[in-house]
Amino acid sequence: MVTPMPANGGGVASASEPTITYEKHDDGVAVLTLDRPGALNAFNIQMRNEIYEVLTAVRDDDEVRGVLVQGAGGRAFCAGADLSEFGSTPSQAIARAVRRERDVWGLWLSIHKPMVAAIQGFCLGSGVEIASVCDVRIACGNAVFGMPEVGLGLIPAAGGTQLLPRLLGQGRALDLLLTGYRFTAADALGYGFVSEVVSRDMLESRALDILRNILKAPSASLYAAKRLVSEGLDLALSEALALERRIGKTLA
Repeated sequence: MVTPMPANGGGVASASEPTITYEKHDDGVAVLTLDRPGALNAFNIQMRNEIYEVLTAVRDDDEVRGVLVQGAGGRAFCAGADLSEFGSTPSQAIARAVRRERDVWGLWLSIHKPMVAAIQGFCLGSGVEIASVCDVRIACGNAVFGMPEVGLGLIPAAGGTQLLPRLLGQGRALDLLLTGYRFTAADALGYGFVSEVVSRDMLESRALDILRNILKAPSASLYAAKRLVSEGLDLALSEALALERRIGKTLA
């Protein structure tokens, strides 16, 4: 089942085509595709609203056990925020209120179902942040990564300053955040940001294979493992180990 997601409120309304598609498979896999290929799948207000609706459905739908996230068109996973909306968006006060009401990134991180990102082409700014909230990332050889925000007088606004240090370490994260350096799929593999680099024609099938292999495990243990890693990072080691023991007992 492929479901185009309509635009919703909470920002600049759009009468354009849906910016994402959402497909559910019978085996518990769902596929979320960023679908603005003409704009290199740039992240805009409409896409934020539609992703929020899909993530809410993912969270609440017991038939969905894991999600593949990808970009349409072959040229980009997501090329970052859509800068064409600058100057046409609501005031900062309204924008902040909207973000509180529709915290896409908080919702994404709260979902304990496994997620795999399949990355091709440009993966910049918000694209790196979207990939970072997934659990496993693979790329094809044409992938290009980067965090350009600081050079534009901005900061990553969707968790990049917090997620990248956790994934790559403080030194590497600061290097990439401060320089805006664009790095290749081979670099990303060396940094540990992606776990595999595959050919372009194998990207989606390999990502689905990885996700389906993950989903051979019971949902309860998968969700518990994700929860322990995400929550444990913010605890002292003794507290994190105690949490591990408590959750482990629920699975025994």
